[in-house]
Amino acid sequence: MARTSTYLNFDKQTEEAFNFYKSVFGGEFIKNSVSRFSSIPATKGIEPIKDEDEDLISHIELSILGGHVLMGSDSPKSRGFLMNFGNNSHINLEFDSEAETQKIFYALSKGGKITMELQNMFWGAYYGSCVDKFGVQWMFNFMKK
Repeated sequence: MARTSTYLNFDKQTEEAFNFYKSVFGGEFIKNSVSRFSSIPATKGIEPIKDEDEDLISHIELSILGGHVLMGSDSPKSRGFLMNFGNNSHINLEFDSEAETQKIFYALSKGGKITMELQNMFWGAYYGSCVDKFGVQWMFNFMKK
């Protein structure tokens, strides 16, 4: 089912931040949504995770008001992230089809900047990201079955 969520990036504070949000909104983290950088498989051409970053959160999800899902990740410099407040949030769109993902991706990126071309990812999604012509950051996910 399609949904929209908010994606937040932190500089080694994701676990602390999401435990705080959980204490505010209640509930539990969405089943199987908490993963760490140590669980990311080795990828040819990408440096392995540094020891000091292995326990950082690579992905987490918490359902908050009205079924809205708050997602997040740490953004370690060792993985090439240059996180600054202002570039630490995205609107995440989850689609029901690859065709719909492509249609909206290319429409939103027109006049803006594609930051990651749509492609198949290790977590099973067809994924890409862009910044629209107004500076809003968007993430696109279609989970292949």
